[in-house]
Amino acid sequence: MALQAAAGPVVLKADVPGLVHKTDAGAVLLDLRTEADVRAAYGKLVDRFGERQRRVMVQPMISGGTEVIIGVADDHMFGPLVVFGLGGVATEVLADHTARLTPLTDLDADRLIHSIRSAPLLTGHRGSPAADLRALRDLLLRVSRLADDLPEVTDLDLNPVIARPDGAFVVDARIKVTPYQPQDPFLRRLR
Repeated sequence: MALQAAAGPVVLKADVPGLVHKTDAGAVLLDLRTEADVRAAYGKLVDRFGERQRRVMVQPMISGGTEVIIGVADDHMFGPLVVFGLGGVATEVLADHTARLTPLTDLDADRLIHSIRSAPLLTGHRGSPAADLRALRDLLLRVSRLADDLPEVTDLDLNPVIARPDGAFVVDARIKVTPYQPQDPFLRRLR
């Protein structure tokens, strides 16, 4: 079963079309440690979402660290932007994020990481261990490359990414793909 495949507690997530904020909707059940916990959680998700639920995902429980968001936003004038900031459920409330045009360099990625107000949480605030900044930089560079190579990806949201001393772990992802139609924003058109 799910617990036998994972080394420790697991998380169940309902896959429901159109559901963006899984936590708010009760579609994420955390810290399931026994087979009975997993079975009961699965039953709750089936009861809650019924026919709308396509499947249930099982993931290892990632705890500790700092939740950040890494994303791509399409600026119709300048092209794709890579977004970085404080993530999780607080991302909309605190609005602690920044963005840069692609392609990113190593220096750009480092500046993104250090430019948010909550950067001290990633660098070892008050004796807490620092996050693996090299892993965060690598993830930012990979997302930047993806945005450049695939212009069809018009929106990408990795939230949360758990930044810990032993790496950066993508816990949830949302990607929007649209047909690519190159256009010059400065070209005049008839209306």
